[in-house]
Amino acid sequence: MPGAALAEKSLVYCTEGNPQSFNAQLSTSGTTVNAVTPLFNNLVEMGADGQITDSGLAESYTISADGLIYDFHLRRNVNFHSNDLFTPSRPLNADDVLFTFERQWHADHPYHNVGPATYDYFRDMGLPTLLKSVEKLDDHTVRITLDHPEAPFLADLAMPFLSIQSAEYADFLMKSGRQTSFDEMPIGTGPFQLVSYQKDVAIRYKAFGGYWRGRQPLDNLIYSITPNIAVRLNKLRSGECHVMIFPNPAELGNIEKDPNLVLERQDGRNVAYMALNTQKPPLDDVRVRRAITLAIDKRTLVDAVYQNGGMPAKNPIPPGMWSYNDSIEDHPFDPVEARRLLVEAGYPEGFTLDLWYPPVTRPYLPNGKRAAEMIRENLERVGIKLTLKTESWGNYRRQVTRGEQDMVLYGWTGDNGDPDNFLYFLLNCGAVRPGGANIARWCNPDFEEQITKAKVTSDVPRRTAHYRTAQQIFHQEVPWFPIANSIIVVAHRKEVKNYTNNIFNQDFSGVDIEAR
Repeated sequence: MPGAALAEKSLVYCTEGNPQSFNAQLSTSGTTVNAVTPLFNNLVEMGADGQITDSGLAESYTISADGLIYDFHLRRNVNFHSNDLFTPSRPLNADDVLFTFERQWHADHPYHNVGPATYDYFRDMGLPTLLKSVEKLDDHTVRITLDHPEAPFLADLAMPFLSIQSAEYADFLMKSGRQTSFDEMPIGTGPFQLVSYQKDVAIRYKAFGGYWRGRQPLDNLIYSITPNIAVRLNKLRSGECHVMIFPNPAELGNIEKDPNLVLERQDGRNVAYMALNTQKPPLDDVRVRRAITLAIDKRTLVDAVYQNGGMPAKNPIPPGMWSYNDSIEDHPFDPVEARRLLVEAGYPEGFTLDLWYPPVTRPYLPNGKRAAEMIRENLERVGIKLTLKTESWGNYRRQVTRGEQDMVLYGWTGDNGDPDNFLYFLLNCGAVRPGGANIARWCNPDFEEQITKAKVTSDVPRRTAHYRTAQQIFHQEVPWFPIANSIIVVAHRKEVKNYTNNIFNQDFSGVDIEAR
């Protein structure tokens, strides 16, 4: 690959892992989202600042006064990619929008059970009960009717799991008996089309000449799969990669001094946390959960793991997000009180738990192993022994959503700028299931009432009040140990132009590279 990084108008991006799929409907992984972003578009889109724009596949839309009916008017002459299997015979139309929703929504849809599809995002965002109908009014008009008003619905439509798929391609593969190729050999409307994927090595894309916004400046886009953080930086310095995700916080000073490199910093709108499985003893006892929280020296942990790249978290949403409840006082570091609570709960001799940590660098957690080791050291001092466990990133994600682990290091970067994407998606009762996003397996009726009320009104002060109350309940019940809110840092070579550090995904639209 060294030669690829030097090729004219070819950009190499050093990413941290393999995608789980080339269809974001099938995965909530940020690594997967980054891999599919070049391939697809949505009805509406979200800018780098988190604001919804009408620059997507819908050229315009209207919303009824009661907030229940959304009419989308599709752009004309939007072309789909082709590949070795398939050449489209028509541009985008309403059938593609219906297919995108119905595959995830209806259990009797021909593609619903194709591949390892559980549609966790669609389910955990509550869409199966929110949607009343998705109708084709004509080839270029789609009407979506909701069961009840949903304030963040437009923001949901801009998320990767609702990127528009080709119904014609799906029909073609169904007739030829190759349905599983749909998610492995994707066809989209995006600025790049997939050329090849070699696991643990690279994903290769080429510019799509028929892109409806016009051909991209780059001819080729290559994702170099490089899990090791030091190797990623070496590739960047040598010119083998042009853009590097998640540099080591300890290296930021050196990167800034390098005249060939540029650092792009952005408020991460994320949270790293340790989920406590509230359905497994002894973690089903809130006194035990509070004891664990009090026993961990969060400030020292954040300083060591994040250095200057993060700040201690106290809530399940990041501080830059509207409705953040700053009046909540974080639990202090108090091992004495932790021991007292353990005795009160009936565990004077402590107990043993497992703690799972991610094997790769994440935007919200630069070093999961180091964080796990520090937590183990703290908890051992109050009598809690930990067994540290991990898996490859793909297996890790599958394991920790099954609900069998005691404690899990994890995190979340918001996808749409709305608190609902944290508080509801990660902590609602419906997500307490195998594969669900509620890793703490915490279902609290009072919390559920607040986050549900906040979804059905568009009045921001009322939504804010509900979300702040929900954060207070979370703080009292301690389903997570919130760890940190991080700064997202991407490093790139100086010759890369028009790159934006987008906190939602890696977007290479409009990016160019100067010949050296």
